Amino acid sequence: MTSHEAAIYREIQRNTDMAMKTIDTISNKVYDDDLALQISKQSIRYSELHNEACKQLMEAKAQRYQGNLLSDAMLKTGIHYNTLLNTSTGRLAELMIKENNNGILEMEKVLKHNENAGKQSVALAEQLIDFEKNSIACLKEYL
Repeated sequence: MTSHEAAIYREIQRNTDMAMKTIDTISNKVYDDDLALQISKQSIRYSELHNEACKQLMEAKAQRYQGNLLSDAMLKTGIHYNTLLNTSTGRLAELMIKENNNGILEMEKVLKHNENAGKQSVALAEQLIDFEKNSIACLKEYL
């Protein structure tokens, strides 16, 4: 595995990890059953993509992404702050859309900086980007 491929897999790990933590934090605030089901399905798909990236890195004995407590705390604090006075379905969907947009942007930056990566890592990254775009389209119904 090249360093370019490892960088892409680590970004997939980071991206999906942040998405799952966002969903975990928001899910306690969701009162709309349809939205709750939608984000639960998203969490499952993020988990699948995360596990595939981990598997590839482990097979190559490459360093995996390691999150840190400070960034996790900042993410959760930001979500709690942004939902302090408004936990409406539309507000929660908006926060999820912003996180998905952020994920797409970061993944595309990593792909651009690692153009020499193999097809398998790029394909998994593109699956993640497509999934996040589809998630945004689904979440827009709740705005």
